[in-house]
Amino acid sequence: MNYMLTTERPQDPVLLRKAEIWSILEEICAALDLTETQYEAAMKSYEAVADWLSGSDDPVLQHIEVYPHGSTGLGTSVKPLQREDFDVDLICLALLFSAQRSPTELKRIVGDRLRQNARYAAMLEEKKRCWRLNYAREFHLDISPTIPNIRCSNGGELVPDKKLREWKPTNPKGYKAIFERRAAFYPRMRLQKSETYARDDAQIAPFPARTSAKGILRRTVQLLKRHRDVAFMNIEADIAPISIIITTLAARSYELCVNNFTFDTELDVLVATIRMMPHFIERPIVNGRRMYVVPNEATMGENFAERWNAEPERTKAFYDWHAKALADFEKLDNLEGLDLITMGLDKSLGSNVVRKVMDARTNVVSEARSARKLYVAPVVGLTLSSGAQATVVPRNTHFGD
Repeated sequence: MNYMLTTERPQDPVLLRKAEIWSILEEICAALDLTETQYEAAMKSYEAVADWLSGSDDPVLQHIEVYPHGSTGLGTSVKPLQREDFDVDLICLALLFSAQRSPTELKRIVGDRLRQNARYAAMLEEKKRCWRLNYAREFHLDISPTIPNIRCSNGGELVPDKKLREWKPTNPKGYKAIFERRAAFYPRMRLQKSETYARDDAQIAPFPARTSAKGILRRTVQLLKRHRDVAFMNIEADIAPISIIITTLAARSYELCVNNFTFDTELDVLVATIRMMPHFIERPIVNGRRMYVVPNEATMGENFAERWNAEPERTKAFYDWHAKALADFEKLDNLEGLDLITMGLDKSLGSNVVRKVMDARTNVVSEARSARKLYVAPVVGLTLSSGAQATVVPRNTHFGD
């Protein structure tokens, strides 16, 4: 993609350093993405499960739509920090199941069908409102049953509450459409840059296509989710901000920022987006009490921050984490030298992935030096691009010459 040139400015060292830090952050996000092997395995498993469910003799399952949702559908997955498996969330939308029937009944129908497959029965785990298939040491599929919400003009759905007593509004497909619209926005940049780098009536949506250029919003969400995982790694209480709140606030903030501001670098977009996130937490008064609301814009009646109103420790955890995330990413542009950058990133994003990325960058520089393709240029410093004012960096003989 090419960013719009709005104002000619010299490439000063601060801007170049910010651009370099953003490139490091992008490489960290790429390292947190699913590997090609993991992606292919998840896709094949998803398709097989969808075919198995839709192949049932039960009329309920003969009229379903199966599709991925959550971070898998949005392209914002990050590898788990302390466990080896990652999660893939699926919706099993029962198109002809009435809201007058019990959520328990629909969940049972899906579970019974999965148990009819010997392989799935051996890996099946019942969760509060979904079924989980555990693919040992690889990933797990969470299958949530839903039904159409006839009261939602936006094609919404109803999902069982955690006690399976009633249906609650949701709209994964509508949410994804809004997120993707925002992710397609390009910020206005002062510097011009160029990046080089169905069975019967059952419907099974294709697994999300793997894309190489995720864009700033998706990378922002990945970085924030990873930062959250590291920040709460040693906290036993289940109070970490949930991904849907982080994703929603980041997406709304990103839209505001790109529509109203002009930036020097992608790092500035990241920091501005994080800074504005709390502005999209609504505080209405309901029955005389001020509430916390992070609404699902795709449907009426779904509040992602619902638990904040009964569990104030979750609210405090979010604001404390947000302040730390903002401070950690703000200070990156003041760090000079790879050693200081590495130390700063270690603390906020985890040493394993950071060291892996930084070691790979060091190897590229070493190989370029050996091949006499490493240059030094005024202002830029070390670079892999030759130019009129660039000179070749000599090979390192390790003999003190």
